[in-house]
Amino acid sequence: MTELGPVAWPPESIRTERLVLRESEARDRAAFIELLASPEVHTYLGGPRPRDELEREMPRVPERWPGSFVVDLDGAMIGQILLRRPTGHRRPAAAGKADLGYLFLPRAWGFGYATEACAAALDWFDGVLPGESVVLSTQPANVGSMRLAAKLGFTEVERFHAWGAEQWLGLRSPVTPSA
Repeated sequence: MTELGPVAWPPESIRTERLVLRESEARDRAAFIELLASPEVHTYLGGPRPRDELEREMPRVPERWPGSFVVDLDGAMIGQILLRRPTGHRRPAAAGKADLGYLFLPRAWGFGYATEACAAALDWFDGVLPGESVVLSTQPANVGSMRLAAKLGFTEVERFHAWGAEQWLGLRSPVTPSA
């Protein structure tokens, strides 16, 4: 797993009280298309991709790469968690750090699934890469994402202007293993 370091991928599925975080499967393709084509999901992300383009270009098993978890509720995909270490990050405070991203279908909003899934992914990350920081970027106008960042322990590092809007960069300090 070059994006995050020497971590075996895929990991065992991660189970929470209500959810399973797992690797992508062919059965998730329609949900990925719905997620990436949703105007609601992409309000703060530069807009949705055209559905016909996604239908043509989406592989049979989408988003199957290290750091990408499908969030599964009762056997169906409701979202995606991304943990990746982007190369050439635009913000010096984020350089070399893992970046947390998440997308959830609108029908899954408001039930605490994003908090539950992101917390589980971060717990997994802390177990496989202890002592590493994680960053998260969002727009301050995205009130739900800002609430989630606070619940997950991210604190503001900086604000900047990009992609035509104010952006917020938060840092989650590394969890150090107990001796």
